Amino acid sequence: MKHFFLRNQTTVRLAVLLLLLAVFFNRPLHAELSCTQATVVASPTANSVEAKAVSVLREEEAKRTGVEWPLNAHQEIATVNIIVGLRGEIPSLLASPWRDAWQSLSPSSSTHEPEGFSIETLHRTSSTTIVIAGNDPRGVLFGVGYLLRKLEMEHGRATLAADLHVTTAPDSPVRGIQIGYRRKNNTYDAWTVAQFDQQTRDLAIFGNNTIQVIAPDSDDAATSPLYPTPALETLIGICKSTIAYGLDFDLYYPEMAKDYSNPMQVDAELKKAEALFRALPHIDALYIPGGDPGHTEPKYLLPVVEKEASILHKYHPKATVWLSAQGFSAAWYSEFYSLLKTQQPDFITGFFVGPQSRDSFALQRAMIPARYPLQAYPDIGHVMHAQFALPAWDPAFAFSEGREPIDPRPLGEKEIYRTFAPLHHGFIAYSEGVNDDVNKVLWDQLGWSSSADPMQTLRDYSRYFLGPHIGKLNSDAFARGLMDLEQNWNGPLLTHSSVDSTLLDFSTMEEEASDAQKQNWRFELALYRAYYDAYIHARLIDATDREERAMAAIRTAPSIGSAEAIREAREALMSMPVAADLQKRIFSLADALFHHVGIQLSVQKYGASNIERGANLDRIDVDLNDRAWLTQRYDSISRLATESERQAELVKLLHYEDPGPGGYYDDLGDPTHEPHLVLSSSSSSSSSSNSNSSPDPQLYTTTVNGIADKIPDDGLRISTLTYAETLYDKPLEMRYQNLDPKEHYHLRVTYGGEDYTLPIRLVANDTVEIHAPLLRKHNPEILEFDIPDSAIADGTLDLKWTRPAGIGGGGRGLQVAEVWLIPEH
Repeated sequence: MKHFFLRNQTTVRLAVLLLLLAVFFNRPLHAELSCTQATVVASPTANSVEAKAVSVLREEEAKRTGVEWPLNAHQEIATVNIIVGLRGEIPSLLASPWRDAWQSLSPSSSTHEPEGFSIETLHRTSSTTIVIAGNDPRGVLFGVGYLLRKLEMEHGRATLAADLHVTTAPDSPVRGIQIGYRRKNNTYDAWTVAQFDQQTRDLAIFGNNTIQVIAPDSDDAATSPLYPTPALETLIGICKSTIAYGLDFDLYYPEMAKDYSNPMQVDAELKKAEALFRALPHIDALYIPGGDPGHTEPKYLLPVVEKEASILHKYHPKATVWLSAQGFSAAWYSEFYSLLKTQQPDFITGFFVGPQSRDSFALQRAMIPARYPLQAYPDIGHVMHAQFALPAWDPAFAFSEGREPIDPRPLGEKEIYRTFAPLHHGFIAYSEGVNDDVNKVLWDQLGWSSSADPMQTLRDYSRYFLGPHIGKLNSDAFARGLMDLEQNWNGPLLTHSSVDSTLLDFSTMEEEASDAQKQNWRFELALYRAYYDAYIHARLIDATDREERAMAAIRTAPSIGSAEAIREAREALMSMPVAADLQKRIFSLADALFHHVGIQLSVQKYGASNIERGANLDRIDVDLNDRAWLTQRYDSISRLATESERQAELVKLLHYEDPGPGGYYDDLGDPTHEPHLVLSSSSSSSSSSNSNSSPDPQLYTTTVNGIADKIPDDGLRISTLTYAETLYDKPLEMRYQNLDPKEHYHLRVTYGGEDYTLPIRLVANDTVEIHAPLLRKHNPEILEFDIPDSAIADGTLDLKWTRPAGIGGGGRGLQVAEVWLIPEH
């Protein structure tokens, strides 16, 4: 009791002390601060970037509230003053009592860090002053961005939930986003320069300091039918925007000539590069990928880059030069490292690590001389056949939503960023449009602080872009919804009931939203995903049920005859409208999104370059069962001459997966049906996982589930279209235990996957070759092999498939769709 009394007495004393401090400084505890009638104070001699930051603050506030904050050169009597400027300018903008108060709170040496800022909230009698002090002009802009993210702004109202007291500077010196104004892009080829200017501003508000553009000549068409202005004119406009905001403007310049050992092709390349360098008003950095796109051996690539760097510096003397080793084979990596070690080229500032890198980030850091900094070039827009693919994505989502869907991945991006943060000095994120809009701000905030909480970033995102409320709901509901969209993709879809609850939450937000919010493209993107996920869920449940009923009908063939059984099976498989209201809403959202932001969710309707480039509206009704394949089988069986033949084939159809007693079947690529697949070289476990989280986000040591280039509607069984694969030189492994050593086994394998193929070799227990390297003759191809009894002697069988060692590119091609281990008896 005594200790209880003393603890509570201490608590009471602390509370009284805090209250007295609040009264003394006229600083209410946790009081909401109205900024609706604020006045902005800035130096009349501020440079153009500082002035732009002030304009951003006033313009973005006015857009949301309808109230224009006046601008003064000195602090005046007002309820709330917002002082904006460089740290050294602040004292001259403050009246005497406020100046003393601010200087007493002003932080120490950390205030000199580039791009940093502090924000202090000062109270005196009935007025308040908020001071945004930038360490440099960019710091002023980022300080303004911080305030805008924390303000609760809606029509006629701007408030702060609590006083701001923050001093901060970015961890990462480069926080950039790539913009591809090109045909391939799912959005940007439809944008005007004004839209790019707003995007540049929006990203800067979340801490982005670099915009990188792709050169007009890349691995793409020369133009797009959606271009409002020619490519070079647009890039010049984007460049001018970055200059206005004080941000870096970088150029991504692939080397696209066929042969750089040819002097004539080199000369032509240099002339083309010079014309572009001369045309652009400013270039801060030149980024040249070694591949993806590109295909030049290092010994020819480095001399070309040296010449281009020399030309670049004629027009942009301070520009830095960055190179990547993307797409290199093992032999080219070896040559690359050797050249760097022996030549130590001064014309290269550093290197970046991106997709199609067979050598890991850590290995490249170890092999590239320490004098060269590394940057990350992360792919934040793709979830399949990509640098950071989802390793256990449900095939129903993969077939429908495709490689480039709307993909908020707050926890995934945090995991990816923190994995590589110790190795790099910044990043430029690869993006193909607005499908990854959420991921852009997640990376910018993680680049500011690797400890940034993704949920807090999503709250800021929701508050800033949608407002503090969605009807009666707090906009935090939208932040939670974005988190839920990521979770929709974890686990088997068939039993994933939370997909429907996610849609319910978004439907509630939709009902509550204002007209302006309903037409906000960021809101529409999330709605589209929520509706799409739920629609595919409903269709999968229906498709699974229809196939089960069709197979049940076939099982009655011995009693009712093959013809009647097939008729009933066909009837069961007939597609009927499912969740038509969801489908209708998805189509209306796709149309709204095209008109509001230019995203092309369909090839035919909106001019997407192809289905893989985000056009998943065209796959919304893709088959999610084996209807097409079964229909073909029914047709061929019906043409057989005798009933006994038809009955025999129907039995085979029913038992397609059956390996017989004591046998095993794995449908590789289906995370719920591959029990013998070894998932990671760090674990001997062969049990399947449904998690898309991985300590190996680039999947160098993790087995990946994927789908082929075709779809079930093409008449192929889904099990032959889904596959497991490993990347580069890592074997694809399966492990069987507790086999009968006295039994003789056969192996049946379906080699299927993407349309390109590589020679694949299969070995048992590391020593017994089951087959030499072979090329698939058609896709898919089913082959059978004998397993030597010696391979089963201890009751365990380890199978390892490999592809030729040392190949570069994307690392794919080692793809296996199905495996049966069949006892001879």
